[in-house]
Amino acid sequence: MRLSALFIRLVVFALAAVASFYGARATVAFVEDRSVVGVREAMIDNGHDWASVISDGLQVILEGEAPNEAARFRAISAAGTIVDASRVIDNMSVMASETIAPPEFAVEILRNDSGVSLIGLIPASTDRQALLSRVESAADGQDITDLLEVADYTAPPTWTPALNYAVRALSELPRSKISVSKNEVEVSAITESETEKATLETRLGRNQPENVTIALSLTAPRPVISPFLTRFVLDENGARFDSCAVDTAVARDQILAAAKAAGFDGDAGCIEALGVPSKTWGDAVAMAIGAVTDLGGGSVTVSDTDLTLVALEGTDQTTFDTVIGRLENALPDVYAVAAELPAAPEVGAAGPPTFTIAQRDDGAVLLRGRLSDDLSKTTAENFAKSKFGAAMVNNSTRLGEDLPQGWIVRVLAGIEAMAQLNDGTVTVTPDTITIEGRTGIESASANISGILVEKLGETAAFEVDIEYVKALDPIAGLPTPEECISQIEAVTAIGKITFDPGASSLTDDANPIMDEIANILQRCPNLQIRIAGYTDSQGREEMNLQLSQDRASAVLVALRERRVPVGTFEAIGFGEENPIADNGTEAGREANRRIEFSLIVPEEASDTDDADTDETDETPEDETTE
Repeated sequence: MRLSALFIRLVVFALAAVASFYGARATVAFVEDRSVVGVREAMIDNGHDWASVISDGLQVILEGEAPNEAARFRAISAAGTIVDASRVIDNMSVMASETIAPPEFAVEILRNDSGVSLIGLIPASTDRQALLSRVESAADGQDITDLLEVADYTAPPTWTPALNYAVRALSELPRSKISVSKNEVEVSAITESETEKATLETRLGRNQPENVTIALSLTAPRPVISPFLTRFVLDENGARFDSCAVDTAVARDQILAAAKAAGFDGDAGCIEALGVPSKTWGDAVAMAIGAVTDLGGGSVTVSDTDLTLVALEGTDQTTFDTVIGRLENALPDVYAVAAELPAAPEVGAAGPPTFTIAQRDDGAVLLRGRLSDDLSKTTAENFAKSKFGAAMVNNSTRLGEDLPQGWIVRVLAGIEAMAQLNDGTVTVTPDTITIEGRTGIESASANISGILVEKLGETAAFEVDIEYVKALDPIAGLPTPEECISQIEAVTAIGKITFDPGASSLTDDANPIMDEIANILQRCPNLQIRIAGYTDSQGREEMNLQLSQDRASAVLVALRERRVPVGTFEAIGFGEENPIADNGTEAGREANRRIEFSLIVPEEASDTDDADTDETDETPEDETTE
């Protein structure tokens, strides 16, 4: 019995041990599975799906390639929120880091009366000292504040052309902000006048670097007009403005709406300017134009706060009184109205006196008509010479009697009006002044109206019929760079630039040709031009190369002596290269001894810089080489 009881106890103990063993294993497996599932869910929730999770007993092993060290650390931390951190085994690797992207190079140049500031990041390959030297030269000796930082990365291919363009623009703009990036240059500046603005836009629009965007934003202050003048005419020739000045865009819209109701359909050429006598200018001028429309025709001149309305001959007196009365009551108190209903003039048998100023397109001016005395005759002639040049005036005036009072004043006003034209005719009579012709000045019509009103008064009658011709505009009519080179080629095709034998000094025969080339280049500012010298094949190659360089440099010096701005020119000698004729004949050798002019395109200048130096900016794109 005792043995049986002992055996039973042993069997029970063994069964308990087996049950405990398998129970423990089941518990461990359950814990392992739950840990792995929990850690995997944490990896996915935190965006670490690149990591794999496996278990080894109670330990959790993380494997996989982390994109960076920070992601690896965050994965370990996420696993530690699910299981004890001591149970987390890190078997992860970190992906090799990519090359760091180069920074964005950019420079901002600020210039005002106090000096020039440079702020930004430039490549280490940029010759900083050369850049500052060029900026100082462009700024005409102003103080330079250098706040540039440097990064040792490869410069973008368009960086040097963009920076060179910015420095050239800086030399033209005393009050400006220029922002340079690898493929864009933004230029914001204030100019003195609309004329200067147009000139600078033309200059800065030339020689733009290839693959670099240029954004120009030039502003000009509004002109100050005195007197502030608008003149509107409605007659048998239709509705038109002889002059139009406004203070705001709203006033322009008011005036043009009134003119449109009168039958006007065109460009009024209204100038937005300073100097308006009242904020109600637009209302007043629109009312005045409406009054002319109600009268069926006439002219109205609003000069500052004086409004002068002249009706057409034959206008009904009652209608005239009604319209003028209504206008006077409607106008703001600041404006004064002077209205006139003209009577038909009495014309003598000999007809009214007439004075004519005629100008040909070559500039010659003819004065023809009657003046009252020698003093008036001399005064008119001298005034015309002061406007057109003594050699251009032909005085064919004669003395006459019974001329109207103030006749010489009308004649002088007509001469001054003619100065606004390129060619045309001004006819002066006792009743009116008629101006006809062509001009290259866009504001000529407004200028002429202002002159006649100022000299003759608001009631003066005149007609302005002039045509603006863009080709005559000294700014808009500037030739293109290609046209400039073509003009130079035409000159050198007729007459050759010659030198003393074996020397670089120009012969006397070359001076007239150089004068013509200088005249062309003075009308073509801010060009990048290469002056290339060539020789024939006689003599040693080294000597020919040096001779061609000396001759090209001599031409550059000759142009500088003729006051041609040559800061963007370069003179290069090519020696015997690129013959255009057979060096075996005298005629061929003579043809090969030559000077050629060509435009420097940005990529050529950039290539030259790269070939001459490993420093990106060591040789400025527009530096002259002699």
